[in-house]
Amino acid sequence: MALSQFVPLSATELLLASTVFCLVFWVLKGLRSRVPKGLKSPPEPWGRPLLGHVLTLGKSPQLALTRMSQRFGDVLQIRIGSRPVVVLSGLDTIRQALVRQGDDFKCGPDLYSFTLIADGQSMSFSPDSGLVWAAHRRLAQNALNTFSIASDPASSSSSYLEEHVSQEAEALISRLQELMAGPGRFEPYNEIVVSVVKAIGAMCFGQHFPESSDEILSLVKNSHVFAENATSENPVDFFPILHYLPNPALQRFKAFNQRFLWFLQKTVQEHYQHFDKNSVQDITGALFKHREKRSGASGNLIPQEKIVNLVHDIFGAGFDTITTAISWSLMNLVAKPEIQRKIQKELGTWGPPTLWPAQAWRPRLLVQSTNTCYLPAVCSPGHTVMPALA
Repeated sequence: MALSQFVPLSATELLLASTVFCLVFWVLKGLRSRVPKGLKSPPEPWGRPLLGHVLTLGKSPQLALTRMSQRFGDVLQIRIGSRPVVVLSGLDTIRQALVRQGDDFKCGPDLYSFTLIADGQSMSFSPDSGLVWAAHRRLAQNALNTFSIASDPASSSSSYLEEHVSQEAEALISRLQELMAGPGRFEPYNEIVVSVVKAIGAMCFGQHFPESSDEILSLVKNSHVFAENATSENPVDFFPILHYLPNPALQRFKAFNQRFLWFLQKTVQEHYQHFDKNSVQDITGALFKHREKRSGASGNLIPQEKIVNLVHDIFGAGFDTITTAISWSLMNLVAKPEIQRKIQKELGTWGPPTLWPAQAWRPRLLVQSTNTCYLPAVCSPGHTVMPALA
């Protein structure tokens, strides 16, 4: 191509182009994390501008990260978009970070999608781990301890917790048996979701939980919206420009969180109107009781919005974790009938086949778990490793 065919650029246009280039370079440089003085950044493979290592990770990021760790060591850094991400590999390295230095890593990442959960006030999704966070965490733990030992004198169950779980477990089994008698083949996930929501709702609100209302049924039906967006793979957390572009999935996520928060605010407010500190029957009542106890000692009353946020965290965290654990466990038992037979045979030595498992069995399980008891060996990996893989 002859030089005469090029469009000549004026000095002003050249200056403008240079300015834009410098601004883009300055912004990209500013987005890179600054390493504190005296420290050094972990080793980092070469990544593409703007995209970072997104293309390198591909559809099997676990395999790509394994290859990187073999080359760069157990501690390395990658970039997804402009955001740096530290990757830990190896049992000793992970134990060092999460156990021995647990206080240094107890806060969550500062992600955009997390600011949309509970209006950015969620303790579970907060990057803050200061004194306020610790105080609210203690309040939640005390409330859970109080609820776990509260019981109904007229009930045969040892606690309200056992009563709610037993009732819903029995209802779930009945629904699954009906489906087996009908189509035979079915997807149990939706039934598990409904059962878990009802059980956790009863634990959080007791008789004040509207388990059959249109609001809760709508939330259950759309619960997948939360699971699909509150993950470590949401593009809006790594590419800020996506915050301002049309994004139907992000809008659904915002709407779901607003509906869920509004539902909890209304239910907590209704619960408080009937609260009796001498009769704690659920987690929210226990939170109210400990809040009043602390306000009497310090003179500072914790705002009710914080109670709503704590209930939000307990409800949300329990829902996702328990649903995943039950789903994986059920799939494991269906895929391996021999495990079912061993568990059934072992339970037969504990009592009649019609006897429902009870919380009172737990000490016996813990004692026998180091010997020949098969059930704890199945439950342990089923409720720890499998949810993590999910």
